[in-house]
Amino acid sequence: MTTRWPWISMLVSLILTLSPLGRDIVYSAFFAGEALSRNIWAPIALIIFAVMAAVILAEWLIRTYILNRRARGATTA
Repeated sequence: MTTRWPWISMLVSLILTLSPLGRDIVYSAFFAGEALSRNIWAPIALIIFAVMAAVILAEWLIRTYILNRRARGATTA
């Protein structure tokens, strides 16, 4: 059974965020004691989050399109 929930991209995003590199980027961007580190990593981290959100949205739209197409019934040309 296919769902509209974008579980693949959400799972990949979660794994990447919780990996040692992802946790280091989040820490450097938002919790570092040095302002220079925060100023360098914050825009990079926000761009990464925006890309992950765009991928999740794209997967959701593709799954919705496929489910709607299957619900109508595929016609052969």
